[in-house]
Amino acid sequence: MTKITAPKMVYIKGEEMTTYAMNLIVEQWIKPNIDISNWEFYDLSCKSRDDTKDQVLKDVIEAGKKIRSIFKEPTISPTQDQATEMGLSKAWGSPNGTMRRGWNGISISRDTIHPDGVEVGYKNKILFDREAVGGEYNAQFAPVERAGTAVTTIHPADGSTPYEVIRREIGDNEVLVEYTNLINNAEPLAHHFFKRSLEAKVTPHVVTKKTVFKFQEAFWGVMKKVFDEHYKADFLNAGLLESTRGELSHVISDAACMKLVAWKDGGYSFVSHNYDGDMLTDLMSQIQRSPAFITSVLTGVTDDGLEIKEFEASHGTVSDMYKRHLDGIETSMNPLGLVEALTSAMNFAAKLESEEKEIEIKEFTGRILSAMYSLMKEGKGTRDVSGESGLSTENFVAAVAEKI
Repeated sequence: MTKITAPKMVYIKGEEMTTYAMNLIVEQWIKPNIDISNWEFYDLSCKSRDDTKDQVLKDVIEAGKKIRSIFKEPTISPTQDQATEMGLSKAWGSPNGTMRRGWNGISISRDTIHPDGVEVGYKNKILFDREAVGGEYNAQFAPVERAGTAVTTIHPADGSTPYEVIRREIGDNEVLVEYTNLINNAEPLAHHFFKRSLEAKVTPHVVTKKTVFKFQEAFWGVMKKVFDEHYKADFLNAGLLESTRGELSHVISDAACMKLVAWKDGGYSFVSHNYDGDMLTDLMSQIQRSPAFITSVLTGVTDDGLEIKEFEASHGTVSDMYKRHLDGIETSMNPLGLVEALTSAMNFAAKLESEEKEIEIKEFTGRILSAMYSLMKEGKGTRDVSGESGLSTENFVAAVAEKI
């Protein structure tokens, strides 16, 4: 059979159980049907980052800027104990924040996945967008042994006179934490969020803790301004604001936790700051069934304004299962989140090449998802879906390959 030639795509290899599963999938599902010689592979494992002094991460960012469609396996951000155990020169930080900044990240979209014929936690789709950069993830900290006064001073890049912005008293044995939150990325995030919500025909909600964190008032202000000026009329005409009395809804982050538990019919969307979004989507994934049933898509832009998308699973490397695998114990890992990411990256790469290529690639990626879903419906999914009748990691991959 003549193979389909895949368009250019960046493939980032990670670690542990997810990498083991993806190796099986690429070998059994992709390579027999797709010529992937145009893909660029990069190893972002801790060992590779250490061996290259993190040059590989810089290479990934440059490749992503050029190719614009990226698939990423989950990676480890090692603790100091893990760094010592692995023999690393240092405990390397998370590569995700660096990539998000390098690709001018606008949003991380984490949406519910609804396999046809499989019962999940929410009845209808939920869309969730969060900031891609800023907040607690770029925090720096310092222990303070003796009480004193902490002063934050800005030294302008243009060389003008430095000025003080914050002064506070610090007690003995405290920890001083400093981080910044961008506001100039709120407007592109708002457009991204409202466009997605309108296309999906769901009711949008903005989540903040602005009652306590007063700086978040600016985030809400930008969201409301963009909504009122550009999207409100369309949402009203579509009948999507009936439950919010015709206005853009604001939800305090505490209440958002409760609403995610209570609103199991789905059919709505949330947008939030970075850390709130990370925590809330973890809750959402557990209600949905597991993190395997949630997407994770970073949307950024090149310096020329072209869209970049990086697709990954919302979960980690599944360390506990990998340890069992290394001990020779049979495992049953659900690769749905990984496969949704891979097929979406392939589809986006094809879209960037041509309409004809997009049709060709989507036909194949659609067959992959259909094969997975049909096995799940038959009670031959992984055990988190199908219970004791479910297949092992290896047998599930082989069964999907046969159906493809």
